Amino acid sequence: MKLKLALICLVFAALPVSAQQKIALRFSTAAPPPDFLSRSMQQFKADLEKAAPEFDVQLHYASSLFRQGTEVPAMQRGNLEMSTMTTFEVAQQVPEFGFFNRAYLFRDYDHAYRTFTGPLGKRYGDTVAQKMSLVILAPTYLGTRQVNLRTVREVKGPQDLAGLKLRMPGGPDWLLLGQSLGVTPTPMGMPEVYLALQTGAIDGQENPPTIFNAAKFYEVTKQMVITAHLVQPVFYAVAKPYWDKLSPEQRSKLQAAATQAAKWNDEQRLADEKTVIDGLAVKGLTVTRPDLGAFRANADKVYATADAAKAWDRKMMDEVMALK
Repeated sequence: MKLKLALICLVFAALPVSAQQKIALRFSTAAPPPDFLSRSMQQFKADLEKAAPEFDVQLHYASSLFRQGTEVPAMQRGNLEMSTMTTFEVAQQVPEFGFFNRAYLFRDYDHAYRTFTGPLGKRYGDTVAQKMSLVILAPTYLGTRQVNLRTVREVKGPQDLAGLKLRMPGGPDWLLLGQSLGVTPTPMGMPEVYLALQTGAIDGQENPPTIFNAAKFYEVTKQMVITAHLVQPVFYAVAKPYWDKLSPEQRSKLQAAATQAAKWNDEQRLADEKTVIDGLAVKGLTVTRPDLGAFRANADKVYATADAAKAWDRKMMDEVMALK
């Protein structure tokens, strides 16, 4: 009997990984499939499955598995392993980090990158792991968000956007961001935006131009207003209970694949941003570049009186803004 069991174990050990039970890793994002973030996830899948064939990475784009904004609770319930988590989702459960969603916090990509890859980023990640049971594997760049309108209008400041129904993702900090722009923020999931623009249910939307291109919003809008109101990071994030069950070697390979994919996304998006706005005129869009002083002043005014801002870690915010 012992010999028979030994032979069975020997045969099973000799089976290829594909014939054994694999480790499922579901990875969800709201980004459309052509966007660099979604394409970086494809690289992540290829790199991880090559380095660790026991993983079965299952990619889900455009909120096809979970509605946008519900990925974090899904990870916390054990229904999802990974997502491209935003600072807005973090702030819903860690209010002191709400200032990361503030308009005009980061000066540029380098400022955001140094923040999240340095000591401040470690404090952020440690707190997220402790309070949310999520592990941030790598920060990556979603782009710098701009306002995009269905019809052309003169825009010199936030007063010229008053009354416009501008699509924003759901959540209080997103709505506050919309108010800082002077618009009437209208919460809506990303997959609904194209049709809403086409039918006039909303007057515009705001996104990084690279995502604007990937989602083909140029087919249903006429103007891009360069407000540069949010330099936006997102995170490759994994559920901590899932992470804790992996071996040290598996964690190392998962981390390496996430870091490399995030780097690829940043490089591709930054390169694309250098040319994408200039290419909008070719697509028939008017590009407007207002003086941002009025937008910054309005943001300061909105956040100074916002109830949500009372919970912010002001000392940490000052450290972020002073970072060179």
